[in-house]
Amino acid sequence: MSYASAQAPRVRQARLRPDLWSVGAVIIAVLVLVPIVAVFWMAAFPTENIWPHLWSTVLPRYLRTTVILMAGVGVVTAFVGAGTAWIVAMHDFPGRRWLASALLMPLAIPAYVGAYALVDFLDYAGPVQTAMRAAFGWRNAADYWFPDIRSLPAAIAVLGLTLYPYVYLLSRAAFSEQSGAGYEVARALGAGPWRRFLRVGLPLARPAIAAGCAVAMMESVNDFGTVDYFGVQTLTTGIFSVWLSGGNAGGAAQIACVILVLIAALIWLERRSRARRRFWQAARAQRPVTRTRLTGGAAWAAVAACAVPPLLGFVFPASVMLWHSVTASDSWLAPGLARAIWNTVAVAGAAALLTVGLALFMTYGVRLAGRTLPRMLLPVTTVGYAAPGAVLGLGVLIPLAALDNRVADGILAVTGWDPGLILTGSMAALVYAYVVRFYAIGQGAADAALGRIPPALPLAARSLGRGPGGTLLAVHLPLMRSSVAMALLLVFVDAMKELPATLLLRPFGFNTLATRVYDQASLERLSEAAPAALVIAGVGLASVLLLARADTAR
Repeated sequence: MSYASAQAPRVRQARLRPDLWSVGAVIIAVLVLVPIVAVFWMAAFPTENIWPHLWSTVLPRYLRTTVILMAGVGVVTAFVGAGTAWIVAMHDFPGRRWLASALLMPLAIPAYVGAYALVDFLDYAGPVQTAMRAAFGWRNAADYWFPDIRSLPAAIAVLGLTLYPYVYLLSRAAFSEQSGAGYEVARALGAGPWRRFLRVGLPLARPAIAAGCAVAMMESVNDFGTVDYFGVQTLTTGIFSVWLSGGNAGGAAQIACVILVLIAALIWLERRSRARRRFWQAARAQRPVTRTRLTGGAAWAAVAACAVPPLLGFVFPASVMLWHSVTASDSWLAPGLARAIWNTVAVAGAAALLTVGLALFMTYGVRLAGRTLPRMLLPVTTVGYAAPGAVLGLGVLIPLAALDNRVADGILAVTGWDPGLILTGSMAALVYAYVVRFYAIGQGAADAALGRIPPALPLAARSLGRGPGGTLLAVHLPLMRSSVAMALLLVFVDAMKELPATLLLRPFGFNTLATRVYDQASLERLSEAAPAALVIAGVGLASVLLLARADTAR
């Protein structure tokens, strides 16, 4: 028998033998996917099947409203995000550099805060209608017409002005990376600025714009605070109504499955729409785009076009909240605010550390071991980011409750002591939901950072006797420090703003900043909601400024 044939069984056995990194990666993937699988299981095998009742009564209305909301948000974010990105990437005008960063500011503030500010400013008792009645002598609403603020169009406007930075970021990068040769040829053929945008810039940037719109539309489905405050009935509000008000978890899971199918269809349509379209840049002699200098009225029009979105999406809601917090300064000392801040730091911080840590372990383990199963599961784990918080709340709570009951029954049978529910209704459930929801952020950052490290460096460390774990700590982590820090910050801010999952999973009497804002605003106590909203906006703004700085440095 030859040496090669003798070694072959040993190689196969080594490949079949499980290792720590592969097993850990599979366990992490299973934990991330369990809530999604649980939702489908509950929908397929409900205790009480109310699907026919849902389909014949409220579900068509929920579905229609959700589709209109998604389409409206998609149109608004595409128009505002792509339009401002084109202006910033292709033109020079006064304040361009500052406005390029300011256009990211609406990412710092949750959409539901914008909804509260809009209603407070434009509602019947707000300053606008009050000033109108005083100026024209009107006595009540019967004397004049004013558009309904709590409506579906208002929800589309608020969500669109909050979510357009997703489209802006991707499309600005796409416009900036295009070659200037194509625009020079179009200009030589007599194409004006508008025609160059439609015929050259827009087709080349269309994949980036479509991807940004898809993210914004998925976020609009996840929203609960805005649509609930405006009285708009969507599939997400339907989950709350059927589960919390109707007490039917199976029916809520069936609505959650409709949401997941809708999001899957959205992703499929976005990829299908560009399946047969391919655009390449010349790899040789690619000239960057030369920005056109704007002067006079065109320059000020560009300034106005780029200033209005951040003014409406961030400055306006933040100013309304700041006004309420200043006029009622004692609201900063209101009972519960300090506790809400501490709870938010605890759960969001724990979620950020776990999310990024687990994502780094899994991504590194998949690259290191090269096993087929972990490699196949790695992209699937990002599905949690597409699932709305209400869906994950449902998928987390039911399995945890079943596990808690089994553990409690086992302890009771052995010791005679009933410990009650350990995980359900605790911070652990919230942290778990956050990890599943934002795992894609940690994984994307870890994968990108690991891909930038030259293979020779870890190979050198291994040749000097470092094991896989030691190489990760001594070589990879120092080189990935900035990417890991940015991922921790992004997960922390997103977890801090998350509302639907927090409302469903928080322990009794437990408030985060997001739920405090929601609770107080629902009771029309905006002055008490304002401090918590400003804290969220402040932390979010810090993360946006760091993101803008990193984006400018590239």
